[in-house]
Amino acid sequence: MPASAPQSQASMLATITSDLDKIAPRFEIQPDQIEILKTPSEFYETLKSKILHAKSRIYLSTLYIGKTEHELLTTLRTALRRTPTLHLSILTDALRGTRETPDPSCASLLAPLIAEFGPERVEIRMFHTPNLTGLRKRFIPKRINEGWGLQHMKLYGFDDEIIMSGANLSEDYFSNRQDRYHLFRSKELADYFAEVHHGVCALSFAVQPSSDEAGYTLSWPATNPAPSPLVSASKFKAAASTHLSRLLTPSNSPPRAPASTTTTTTIHPIFSLVPLLPTSTELPALTTLLTRLSSPPFHPSTWTFTAGYFNMTPAFRRLLLATRPASGTILTAHPHANGFFGSPGVSGMLPAAYTHLSKQFLRTVRRAGLEDAVQLREWKKGRMGEEGGWTYHAKGLWVAFPTAPAASEPAASAAAAAAAQDPDPSLTVLGSSNYTKRSYSLDLEANVIISTSDAGLRQRLGAEVRWLGEHARAVDEAEFEKPERRVGLSVRVSMWLVRVLGGAL
Repeated sequence: MPASAPQSQASMLATITSDLDKIAPRFEIQPDQIEILKTPSEFYETLKSKILHAKSRIYLSTLYIGKTEHELLTTLRTALRRTPTLHLSILTDALRGTRETPDPSCASLLAPLIAEFGPERVEIRMFHTPNLTGLRKRFIPKRINEGWGLQHMKLYGFDDEIIMSGANLSEDYFSNRQDRYHLFRSKELADYFAEVHHGVCALSFAVQPSSDEAGYTLSWPATNPAPSPLVSASKFKAAASTHLSRLLTPSNSPPRAPASTTTTTTIHPIFSLVPLLPTSTELPALTTLLTRLSSPPFHPSTWTFTAGYFNMTPAFRRLLLATRPASGTILTAHPHANGFFGSPGVSGMLPAAYTHLSKQFLRTVRRAGLEDAVQLREWKKGRMGEEGGWTYHAKGLWVAFPTAPAASEPAASAAAAAAAQDPDPSLTVLGSSNYTKRSYSLDLEANVIISTSDAGLRQRLGAEVRWLGEHARAVDEAEFEKPERRVGLSVRVSMWLVRVLGGAL
């Protein structure tokens, strides 16, 4: 433990990690094994570089790969040609990945890789929710059917490294859609997430190249350990639970470092795979964490919570506000930075729904007597659809524990006083989850909780919070009374859409 870390901080961190050890696997790493990427372009360049330098494996779990991502496809093809020992596995969502069929789609973009390199080197899988079958699947429109569940994990693995993010693999996520991206250099962690990735692949349809108009076919391999969800959803779920549940338990923790080794940083992977399992680990872990923050010595902590689609569950909101923080910040997208802003049809109503939810949240904060401690900040960088306009898609939580009382001494320096007002986090939650109802009941989500006492890593996490907030400004209830912010009758439709679609499209 660094001498600069107060013992109370170490004790609090040990309590939190001990709680998490009972829920999820624990991985111990060094702080310099984590690199925090900043921009979409940095994420994209890192992604391509890691693909080109991979020697044995690449695995990519994502909602979808953009149908026009030919440069990314060329990068994958170059890596496979350059390194004969390289194997590629891609997992996307079946509904999102085939939405445009028979026009070009994610599936038709990727299928030629199998034709060129063979199924022994390239595997393309697409997960199909067991919640959409029969007449429901037949008659619900393609854009809306994704509301019944998606493969939403974002795992980008290369040999012994993995990028955890909330970003998908398409042009906007590579250029002007802000997200979070952490690169972990850890064989144990990369191996673990590879096992989860392949576990879900084995419960998914296989893409095969085809000469027909669509350019691909989907088949259910006989080697899959479950029947197709379109044949028997109940038998699929039962087999999937048996197949996956063992991967989420603490028993997957690698051996602990020797007692003589100083460990400052731990990673706990947490998942929401409720469509396939009776329970998962994300919600129990976050419930345990937030419950701790509501009582001494963790109270009052300082936290920042962010979600591009601000639609947290009522239970999550209650837990968050029950912490009664010394300072709490909600960072979310301004309507002009919402990915649905200006969309044609009913999805274009969604930004109004999120505006209404933000207004309701501030009312709840006021009624709880927390208006002096909790603020809502809206992120905006230009206007989506216009030159220089960005959208906001970051999500997660950062927590800084209360600091120990300072000993009696001369007046503190300006830097020390600023640090007391804006402490660096000791903990962050990162990954694909939007913390919505659908995240905990419909979609497949993958996240990590990073806990650290290392001063350098804490500073980098603090810097991440600050740069994400550079384009955000605080708003109050009066903001939503302005004519341009008021929601009309369409809000009822948009609120229904938020409930159905959950903002994870």
